[in-house]
Amino acid sequence: MILYTEALPVAAPAPGSVLDPVGPDAASIAGLTWFMIALGGLLWLATVVFLVLALRHRARRAPQRNTRGAKAFIAVWGVVIPMLVLPAVFAYSLVVGIGVSRPAPPEALDIEVVGYQFWWEVRYPDSGVVTANEVHVPVGRPVQLQLNSADVIHSLWVPPVSGKVDLVPGRENTMTFQVDEPGTYLGECAEFCGIQHARMQFVLVAQPEEEFEEHLRTLQLSSGTPDTDPERAGRDVFLSASCGDCHRIEDVSEGGMAPAPDLTHLASRDTIAAGMLENNRGNLAGWILDPQGLKPGVRMPPNNLGGDDLQALLVYLESLE
Repeated sequence: MILYTEALPVAAPAPGSVLDPVGPDAASIAGLTWFMIALGGLLWLATVVFLVLALRHRARRAPQRNTRGAKAFIAVWGVVIPMLVLPAVFAYSLVVGIGVSRPAPPEALDIEVVGYQFWWEVRYPDSGVVTANEVHVPVGRPVQLQLNSADVIHSLWVPPVSGKVDLVPGRENTMTFQVDEPGTYLGECAEFCGIQHARMQFVLVAQPEEEFEEHLRTLQLSSGTPDTDPERAGRDVFLSASCGDCHRIEDVSEGGMAPAPDLTHLASRDTIAAGMLENNRGNLAGWILDPQGLKPGVRMPPNNLGGDDLQALLVYLESLE
């Protein structure tokens, strides 16, 4: 187990920071965070200064009872200061909370996200597109995520974009946000959901409107008919090895026997295994043969394929753009 953990690369981008926001909601949260850091720092500094002054005063003079001064100090720092600080923090938090939980505007893009152990299904209901572990959004346009869970409680979080929101079985929650800077950002599950919780990641890609629309049009297309003999042989392996019982490929298999990512456009994704591995032939082969060895606890079983069948299947899967 330790050997696998140390050897596995993480293909998703590096985690972003709450303090480096790329949208208005994240900027509000960052502002609240800096406010609390600054306020806490000032109170800590003031406490240290009073402590130093008290120690120096005690060292220079003989100890004396100063009940009045002690009571005044306790009253100020134990009652007056908290009565000023706590309402200020509460009010600021309330304003930020109301702002980030506001209803989505009419022009917002609707995206449905369903959490599974340990991956994410992503749907664009207006376009009929279904994909997995990658969320593409247009820059500068509000986005509303409709969040559901198919098994246990998950929590979706992209630190530079917005706060986290839970995915609860049987209940739909929403997250509204906007990304103002193009880029690729790491999203992750922020609620312990099982043995592979730490590797339940996804990629959020913010791109100009034209590129986003082109990406969506590409995903709306069928994966097409295999053009070569190896691709056709790989499709036959996909069906005969029962991969299609769980995985859907448009016009090839319906899947659905068990929850599994849609593979219609698998080759267009940068990662596999929910952001854990780069999408290349070597990683794909290892994942097909022994997913439990790479990600213990994942729902996908191992596949005992011969060398020729495996190579044919890889050729076919790499054609699914």
